[in-house]
Amino acid sequence: MRWLIIITLFYSLLSFAEEAEQAPETKPDEFAKIEQMEVEMAELYKESLDKVGTAKNIIDMQMLKKNEDIRAELQKLIKNRTEQNTPKVTKFVNEQVEYLTLAIDFLSKRITTLQNDLDEVELEQKLITQKTLNETNAFYHTILSEQWVNFEWLELLGSPADKSKQALIRDIEQRLDFLSAKLSFDNQQESVLASQIKSAADEEKDSLQLQYIFAQRDVSSDIDNLQFIVDLANKMKIDTTDYTKQLFVISGNLTNELLDYKVILSLLSDGLKDFRDWLGQNTPQALFKIFIFLLIIFIFKILKNVTRHIVTRAVSPPTLRMSQLMKDFFISISGNTVLCIGILIALSQIGLNLAPVLTGFGVAGVIIGFALQDTLSNFASGMMLLIYRPFDVDDFVEAGGTSGKVSHMSLVSTTIKTFDNQILIVPNSKIWGDTIKNITHEKVRRVDMVFGVSYGDDIEKTETVLEAILADHPMVLRSPEPTIKLHILNSSSVDFIVRPWVKTEDYWDVYWDVTREVKMRFDREGISIPFPQQDVHLHMIKNEDIPK
Repeated sequence: MRWLIIITLFYSLLSFAEEAEQAPETKPDEFAKIEQMEVEMAELYKESLDKVGTAKNIIDMQMLKKNEDIRAELQKLIKNRTEQNTPKVTKFVNEQVEYLTLAIDFLSKRITTLQNDLDEVELEQKLITQKTLNETNAFYHTILSEQWVNFEWLELLGSPADKSKQALIRDIEQRLDFLSAKLSFDNQQESVLASQIKSAADEEKDSLQLQYIFAQRDVSSDIDNLQFIVDLANKMKIDTTDYTKQLFVISGNLTNELLDYKVILSLLSDGLKDFRDWLGQNTPQALFKIFIFLLIIFIFKILKNVTRHIVTRAVSPPTLRMSQLMKDFFISISGNTVLCIGILIALSQIGLNLAPVLTGFGVAGVIIGFALQDTLSNFASGMMLLIYRPFDVDDFVEAGGTSGKVSHMSLVSTTIKTFDNQILIVPNSKIWGDTIKNITHEKVRRVDMVFGVSYGDDIEKTETVLEAILADHPMVLRSPEPTIKLHILNSSSVDFIVRPWVKTEDYWDVYWDVTREVKMRFDREGISIPFPQQDVHLHMIKNEDIPK
């Protein structure tokens, strides 16, 4: 189809070539090249009349390339024009104007014919016809652009074609309006088909999908065509603010034209107008929904506090023997569950569909689970600590490589205060994965101490003194009875084990008091506490005994 244009474009070239053969005269060198190319184009045209298919397409492409070369030479001539060659150059440009005028008329009729065919052919053939129509439109717009260049050349050459130029501007303005309306219509059709496909039955989807593809190509072609004509109209000093804004709204493509303050002001004005219209239509309903949302949240916050209070009283009786961590867990989870239910109910009341929200939470939960594996490990360890209760708040423990008093517990970490008043936050996974020693879990503990006396001291007397020390201390429990036994014969001492039973909170007081009292009583009773020592014996020998 598109090569029929070439027949129209270069019909006059054939006549010109024949005239050139009948009246050979010497031409200036600067025109010889362009005239030679016109003769070559006429020969290519004659050759194409006997060709079909691919061979004809190849020759047509050659003619198009040749015409581009002619226009390039014309541009050089115009740039380097002189008073002597200006009339001749003007003649060449006017010939181009005539050629393109014929082509514009032919393409305009051809586009109308193709558009009518597109409305009548079957859906399966529409895509082929649509492709032909889009190519013809693109070629038509290219020729319009070249025609505008011709008119600018004529102005430079001092032979303006004002009437023809103004006619072209009017055509471009009409073309802008037509393409803008077509883009709006096709874009609406695409949106309608997209929504229909989502709810269509399986047997209808194939047909709708084909129509949707057809609409998508229409919109894409409309955007390209309108953008091309907008660029051409900007060269003609035509106001294209509305069309540029439309292209941005529909396509989302950022172009240099969007930097024009008129386009920016127009976009802002439309946005503010749409916002005002939306407020006017939706403000009363929106305010009522916001009020209902806040009211539901307020009610459920009260219910949350009431629930926490009820659960707190339920888990407080000492007969339940629940750890503080488990109590805090039940109190927290009950209150937060009530509040989450309230939030979901409030969201549903303002019209939010909860199904995709809950689905999104599920997907997000999987993603977050992979990203926070260590945190989830701590959480799982916290649950194990909650279930098995190896320690509780205020217990003294050795766990996770630290020791001290448990000041706070959560499902993620445990806070331990050391004996020198440092605060350590230990991950639960580290605690659960290591040995846990709960020092204060039991109410009664045994104090293990060892005291050594010298080999020369009375064993029975020593035992009597130790028994008296334990019997006199008020914090030493009478039951279970303390243990005092000779334990081991060491290299420098005879060691006694002293093991009184005390309340857990009195452990260190008894340990320190008994140790102090043992030293003082041993000193008064003349019982020595040995320490490691070595005896060195020196033997004197005479000089004559030394071997010589």
